[in-house]
Amino acid sequence: MLNRLTVSNLAIVEKAEVEFASGLNILTGETGAGKSVLMGALELVTGARADSSVVREGEKEARVEAEFALNGRRADAVREVLDDLGIDFDGATLVVRRMVAANGSGRVWINDSPSTVATLKRLGAMLVDIHGPRANQSILEESFQREALDSFADLDAAAYAKAWRALCDVRARLEALEGETASADELDMLRYQVGELESAAITEDDDTIAERHATAAHAGEIVDAANTATEALGGDEGAAETLIRLRPLFAQMAKRMPAAEAWAEEVEDVTLRLQELSRSIADAASAIDADPETLAALDERLAVVNRLKRRHGCADAKSLIALLDAKRARLEDLERRDERIAEVRAEVERAAAEVRRCGAAISKKRKTAAASLSKAVTRELHDLGFLQAEFSVAIEPREPDAHGCDMVVYMFGPNPGEAARPLSSIASSGEAARVMLALKKVLSAHDATDVLVFDEIDANVGGEAGRVVGQKMLAVARDHQVISITHLPQCAACGDRHLVVSKAVSAGRTRTKIVAVDGEARVRELARMLGGASGVVARHAQELLSQRMNNHENIKKR
Repeated sequence: MLNRLTVSNLAIVEKAEVEFASGLNILTGETGAGKSVLMGALELVTGARADSSVVREGEKEARVEAEFALNGRRADAVREVLDDLGIDFDGATLVVRRMVAANGSGRVWINDSPSTVATLKRLGAMLVDIHGPRANQSILEESFQREALDSFADLDAAAYAKAWRALCDVRARLEALEGETASADELDMLRYQVGELESAAITEDDDTIAERHATAAHAGEIVDAANTATEALGGDEGAAETLIRLRPLFAQMAKRMPAAEAWAEEVEDVTLRLQELSRSIADAASAIDADPETLAALDERLAVVNRLKRRHGCADAKSLIALLDAKRARLEDLERRDERIAEVRAEVERAAAEVRRCGAAISKKRKTAAASLSKAVTRELHDLGFLQAEFSVAIEPREPDAHGCDMVVYMFGPNPGEAARPLSSIASSGEAARVMLALKKVLSAHDATDVLVFDEIDANVGGEAGRVVGQKMLAVARDHQVISITHLPQCAACGDRHLVVSKAVSAGRTRTKIVAVDGEARVRELARMLGGASGVVARHAQELLSQRMNNHENIKKR
């Protein structure tokens, strides 16, 4: 819900702070007092366009701040948006500020983090639904009409969404395949490269070819050096034999010097290690193939591997193997392109059939719900003064998209004998607002928008109809916070909180003031709206407030 709206230097409002309550909030006041400025302020903090003309004369900038208290699904949805932007959100309070400068510039903050009007508009659509002469009313948008119907139907579209994603994926694969083209030269080059790499039969062992080649090329030198080393380590006069001769000496010392026993064990260990090292060197030397034919084969293999590395820009044999796999796959794709396109086209047909099947199930549910919603909203409209009006929901087939295979259109026929037409093409702002009120009344338990704003929804409405409008708003306010600007005392009397907007001239400047009224002050405001301050009018105002209490009790019982 909207907790507080703070306005500075906006039009005729120098400074004002409005605290709203849950339930139905009513704003009243003389024409021109500044009520519409407050609606404009709320539109600004929900992403509406602005220009420098909104800045109070003589001031550098206008500022608007709104504080929202959030919970449940709405808080989760807002958190998802803000997390993507790196903006802190405690999950309970959201504060948005907007500045419009006299020079035309502007700034936006969300929870004290700089942001954009686009983000503000995205959040605003989630938080507040404004209906009035200046608002871009969501009820006229096809997306809102569809979502409202689906909410009323408790529609589970998970199966359709899965089918639609699968269709989009396979269509993307087909598009990529159809976009792949290859010239005869490219195919010939791929065939040559694959053949060359396959003929070379590169293995990971080829990464040691240079080492093996160097060993074979210097076999004589290596064998001579190895023989010298083994003789020095394990020969008759080698290091190991010398240490063996020392064993008795250490054994004798150990009788008189205990530490010598450890030395004897260490000499034993070193002797064994020297003998093992000598054998390892001898074994390695004996494995060296000094045959000239072996060297020639290694020389030829090294030349082949190095040539392929240079030609294909590869650092090692492993990279050449990966390159061969990639070129084989590319060649197979191109050579089988027509066959694979046919296979994927068949997949597209199967995926499209599944989308149509799931879409038909959704369409059936929508049509059933549309009939019920049409009747329920029509009944509410009759209560709101459209005694002969008809509301209906048309379900028209369309090409499948992410939301199904239907176009949902709200139809409105305000006058008998005239065909119903799309609401977006014929309804005035007042009619659209009252249709929205009727719809929200029906959808109150389903709708997720927290704050509903009705600006002069009672325009061209008589007294009794005005009372009904107020009662309907009060009923909707059981599940939503409702804010309404009204000129009808019958509507105003239904509010849970009543705010009066007034203006006065001080020091040659017009200033707006907003105060919450209750008790006698509220009776006086209702009497003013009724047209006078006589005792009879005051009693009438008091009666309206008494009726309000009865309305509250009746609504609680429903």
